Amino acid sequence: MEKIKFQTEDGIQEFYVEEQTRINGFNYLLVSDSVTDEEAQAYILKDVSDPTSQEACYVMVEEEEELEVVSGVFSQMMEDVDIRM
Repeated sequence: MEKIKFQTEDGIQEFYVEEQTRINGFNYLLVSDSVTDEEAQAYILKDVSDPTSQEACYVMVEEEEELEVVSGVFSQMMEDVDIRM
């Protein structure tokens, strides 16, 4: 499982990439803060970077409708995992 680091206002956060997909021209990552803890927190990140940029810029998906749609896609992709946002 790939481990990625994000620079945030609070410092550096590390996440594990559980799955990724592309919907309506946007890349999304399903990440978690642990691979061993059954109570790990899952987040959906959306790539909002400029196509010409060499660095990716991800934001957490917070809009309810978008979150429902994307989490539904990830749930179908990972049928054996219970995704709760």
